[in-house]
Amino acid sequence: MEISLSPEQIIEITQPLERSGRTDREIRNIAPLGDAREGELTFLHEKKYRNDLEVTEASVVLVPRDCGAEPAANQLFLFFDNPSVALTRLCSHLESRLRPRPAPGVHPTAVVADGSRLPASATVGPFCVIEDGAVIGENSILEAQVFIGRGSSLGADCRLMPKVTVMDGCRLGDRVTLQAGVVVGSDGFGYTSDAAGHSKIPQVGGVVIGDDVEIGAGSTVDRARFSQTVIGEGTKIDNLVQVGHNVKIGRHCILCAQVGIAGSTTLGDFVIMGGQVGVAGHLKLGSGSQVGAQSGIGKSLEPKSYVYGSPAIPYMLRQKIIVLEQRLPDLFRRVDKIERGLEKAFEKGAEKG
Repeated sequence: MEISLSPEQIIEITQPLERSGRTDREIRNIAPLGDAREGELTFLHEKKYRNDLEVTEASVVLVPRDCGAEPAANQLFLFFDNPSVALTRLCSHLESRLRPRPAPGVHPTAVVADGSRLPASATVGPFCVIEDGAVIGENSILEAQVFIGRGSSLGADCRLMPKVTVMDGCRLGDRVTLQAGVVVGSDGFGYTSDAAGHSKIPQVGGVVIGDDVEIGAGSTVDRARFSQTVIGEGTKIDNLVQVGHNVKIGRHCILCAQVGIAGSTTLGDFVIMGGQVGVAGHLKLGSGSQVGAQSGIGKSLEPKSYVYGSPAIPYMLRQKIIVLEQRLPDLFRRVDKIERGLEKAFEKGAEKG
């Protein structure tokens, strides 16, 4: 990361509640609290890293108001209710400088069908393909090698990173971000089987993605067998996530890396899934549910469930089981000792008899 910000610029961008100390060093990097050196900025966001605050060499540190520490010489502390929010504000500023918005226009290598609709405010990068009947929203950006299929539509201010594929008949809302390699509208996985083998079931539905959705690199969203696969507004999906056909995901859900959701399952609003969660098909997961990493969901969940494990059970119960499992070797030793004692007692009793 190549940046150059004065302390005064950082103060202007982050708007701290208070400040303490002083530095005249230009900030040229952002680093973790324990590794930061002079000329770098860092932040304290969790109490468990509090000891690192005493030894950090960072020139500028974003800290919570109640951190209870004082800056060293030539060091500036900026105080916030939430330093993480302040860092986000700063990184947004840096992103706009490091990755400026490309100029509107169509690259000469792009292929744009005559029957598509493309506003003058949109940006279409090298080797993109926009097929007949596709509609691109105002100010949307298609980076290199993006494919938009027949009859698909993008809302305003969307950004599709390189090699994104949006197949036929899919609809994206406003401000949707698709990271590199995302595929929207791939065929759902459906076959009928008999003695002759497996015959593909045509997947004739589509995909609808709400406003302000972001989908991470390499993730796939299958088109519906019929009707629509739906991702609700504000939902954030990590890398390498598989969303099966006819799945319906509610508003403002979070799906971490390598989550897999089988077909026709419905998630309510504000559902959170840790990494590598697997969800069987035709289930309903209630709004506000949370699922721990690597869990396997084989039955529907009531709203605000908190489950973990495979098969998933209530989180606190799973934690108790984990503790008890660690005691199993000792338990078996005790049982073996009891069995040996009983055997000796029976042997003595037999001798006396």
